[in-house]
Amino acid sequence: MWVFGYGSLLWNPGFDPAEAVTARLSGYRRSFCMSSIHHRGTEAEPGLVLALDAEDGQVCTGVALRVADGREDAVLAYLRERELVSAAYVERHVRLRLEDGREVEALAYVIERGHAQYCQLSLEDQAHRIAHAVGGRGPNVEYLENTAAHLDGMGIVDADMAWLVARVRALRA
Repeated sequence: MWVFGYGSLLWNPGFDPAEAVTARLSGYRRSFCMSSIHHRGTEAEPGLVLALDAEDGQVCTGVALRVADGREDAVLAYLRERELVSAAYVERHVRLRLEDGREVEALAYVIERGHAQYCQLSLEDQAHRIAHAVGGRGPNVEYLENTAAHLDGMGIVDADMAWLVARVRALRA
């Protein structure tokens, strides 16, 4: 069993993967398009978290995490409890191309565009939300900075993410 990490799973998978390999997913982009009313915000002051948003011609680079043999059921139960707090994410089986050339099927959490938590905001509006929101798992800015740091560490360039980090820091200064 493989799991695709593109946001917090990069830096906090919640399980010890048997293998972690940089991977590319075609047909999706990483986007702050999900209002967070549980983990990184509240209903009164929602934050934003990343989701995979389907878009032709786009590619999302992240990490493929292989679950250790015999741990599949436990990891799946953990991920469902963590990721499926609301129906904003749906589970999809997707095809990944690993950096070593292998292709694998992986579980990925994709935004449900028809859900009330789906949103499309300008980068400026995203920055304002992220700068101030706090939820059950902590400040939204922590989520942004951890994700950006791990993408940087993997050599993955995300211009929007870099802009958001700089703008959120300026707003909080």
